[in-house]
Amino acid sequence: MISALFFKQKPVRALASLAQKDRVWYASMLCKEIDCTYPHLTNLLKEFERQNLITTTGQGRIKIIELTDTGDDLAHDLENLLRRMDKIEKSGGSKAQEQEAEAGEKKPGK
Repeated sequence: MISALFFKQKPVRALASLAQKDRVWYASMLCKEIDCTYPHLTNLLKEFERQNLITTTGQGRIKIIELTDTGDDLAHDLENLLRRMDKIEKSGGSKAQEQEAEAGEKKPGK
């Protein structure tokens, strides 16, 4: 996946998931969404909060996670980049594989 070259998957997926406004997000729900361990997500959320990308509010035993305006802007920018990378991967990925296959056929001894 081309995005793996440029981004760490879990933080990007966490921000992109939080941008989905049709849900109320809390940590364990986000863990399931991005296939992440709770301790790892807790570290990510602490860093997101330190960078002013999210806010958390307690509702009983549950912490609700919301993007700040800055976090929302960043999440949408990342989503746009990921969409563009997917297009590149779909259109250019097959060309790159063909070129690799051709190069492999031209190597001596093959």
